[in-house]
Amino acid sequence: MGPRNTLRSCAGTLVNRVVKYMPPDALSATFSALADPTRRAILARLSRGESSVGDLAEPFDMSLPAVTKHLKVLERAGLIRRGRRAQWRPCRLSPAPLREVADWVEAYRDLWEARLDRLEAFLADVQAEPPEGAGQAGAHQAAGEAAHPAARGAATRKEQRHGRSKP
Repeated sequence: MGPRNTLRSCAGTLVNRVVKYMPPDALSATFSALADPTRRAILARLSRGESSVGDLAEPFDMSLPAVTKHLKVLERAGLIRRGRRAQWRPCRLSPAPLREVADWVEAYRDLWEARLDRLEAFLADVQAEPPEGAGQAGAHQAAGEAAHPAARGAATRKEQRHGRSKP
């Protein structure tokens, strides 16, 4: 019988036993594999082409079995594939999970860019209005002399990211 879906208190913290034993989805496995700097270095090396386990282990101050454990984590996440050619066991990069991560991040980038664009427009509107009772200072503000950099016609973040800017 598997774990029951119960919440219980452990030293003031609620623990959901089903979540604790739930297998991770592919995106979570990818993020978990990428969380370690050794594994990221291994992926960087494999981005230049396939390599043997021994060659991958060379720059690290750790045993070959320790590197093999890192490779197993990367393999379970689908980030690498290991083959077998006689005595040689080459590893190569499998970029598909990285594309999934990039797509997931891109959705949030669009969300935050839209929010920042709305904030930029709001700040431009607020700065374009002369403050009540400001007199001369309000005239300078309205003329754009003291405008905030966000309101000075700077290219939007999306245009900057794609290498385009406003004339």
